[in-house]
Amino acid sequence: MSTVADGSRRGKRRRRGGGDGGREMPMVPDVQFTSYYGRPVVKPAPWTHEIAAYLFLGGLAGGSGILAAGAQLTGRKVLRRNSRLAALVAIALSAAALISDLGRPERFVNMLRTIKLTSPMSLGSWILSGFGAGAGVAAAAEVDRMTGERLPLGPLRSVLRVAEGPAGLEAAVFAAPLAVYTAVLLGDTATPTWHGAHRDLPFVFVSSASLASGGLAMLTTPVTEAGPARRLAVLGVIGDVIATRAMEHRMDPITAEPLRQGRAGLMLRCSEGLAIAGGVGTLLGGRNRGVAALSGLALLGASALTRLGVFEAGIESAKDPRYTIEPQKRRLAARRAAGITGDSITTAG
Repeated sequence: MSTVADGSRRGKRRRRGGGDGGREMPMVPDVQFTSYYGRPVVKPAPWTHEIAAYLFLGGLAGGSGILAAGAQLTGRKVLRRNSRLAALVAIALSAAALISDLGRPERFVNMLRTIKLTSPMSLGSWILSGFGAGAGVAAAAEVDRMTGERLPLGPLRSVLRVAEGPAGLEAAVFAAPLAVYTAVLLGDTATPTWHGAHRDLPFVFVSSASLASGGLAMLTTPVTEAGPARRLAVLGVIGDVIATRAMEHRMDPITAEPLRQGRAGLMLRCSEGLAIAGGVGTLLGGRNRGVAALSGLALLGASALTRLGVFEAGIESAKDPRYTIEPQKRRLAARRAAGITGDSITTAG
């Protein structure tokens, strides 16, 4: 009787496990978790469209700083003047947009109290400040010349003349980091689409900065001196189209969806169309003043729409838990399929 009872109990255990008795089987089915009541899993970035303007203006300032330094070294005085003034105006407006979003000016000053190498925001604040100092000195010298040396500088005028060259080159040192660091800042967040694009977004933003600065210089500078701006713009178009397509291709298909849908998708499609139109106009008719101006406007618009589109896509991706959870589940499944089962990621499931 005891043997029969033991066998019966073992049979029940086998049936309860749902398997062949050689291993334990899950007692409950896999739960398709989304989030509580469909609420966001990550907190959306508390940024307004002032930050979107900050992204665009920072890229414009950085590209203009590089153009100004190139014009300075090659003796293109009009291009140098226009690019220096563009760099100063853009960085001033960019800083104003950032401070407005922060709410109080002293918050920006507080970010300069330390240098934290692991913080894109901390490094970005110092990059912006370093660029602004050099661009301000170089642009002040241009304004003084434009007014016939009527600024009340007194003995400081001679100091300004000596300092403007080194200041212009100092601004150029910070120009490239200024154009790209905001991409690193976005990619460092938990926002699904921004984080998913972190490998390629810097290339997109550098190309976008080239579009903006080259386009503005083509718009404001005579064609006889705007050759470097045209070349920078064409390189920017090529880089922008390739980098954006590569970014979307390398991202998880789910996290890339906001870049193709809704307002963000429309902005990015329009951006690509304007960039291609501006690039063709620059190549075929860039030496005609009217065509150059129209092409420059198209390139400026393309750059602005790229930054706005990426910004909008990130904000939208944080609102829907699907963009957080589904890529995580696919990454977990891929690690398990590759035989990675002993780390904290796979065992947490």
